[in-house]
Amino acid sequence: MKLIKAYIRPMVLEDVYTDLRNEGFHSMTVFEGEGTGRYSDPDHQHGSLKFPAMHTHVVKIEIATESENVDEITEIIEKHGRTGHKGDGIIFVCPIEKVTRIRDGKEGTSALN
Repeated sequence: MKLIKAYIRPMVLEDVYTDLRNEGFHSMTVFEGEGTGRYSDPDHQHGSLKFPAMHTHVVKIEIATESENVDEITEIIEKHGRTGHKGDGIIFVCPIEKVTRIRDGKEGTSALN
């Protein structure tokens, strides 16, 4: 099993989310955040009292999935997340060592269903 973490522009979230759902990937967590980095889009950076450094708004999507789904999911995110400009985002794929569903203690890939 794998954990996909994708940091994308907020304006592309709806298209990414819709296509993931249409392809059968319904379980995901979405976070709103702010980030900085060498690849931030300078046209969309701003400062605030909370974060005095220049930063941009980002959306983080997390999806736990079986390993064979990783390529399809990352392709969907890339397809709808790419504008061709700095700050389009990044995708990380990490191994998952253990999954336990809190409700009933079920473990492994069956806990995702």
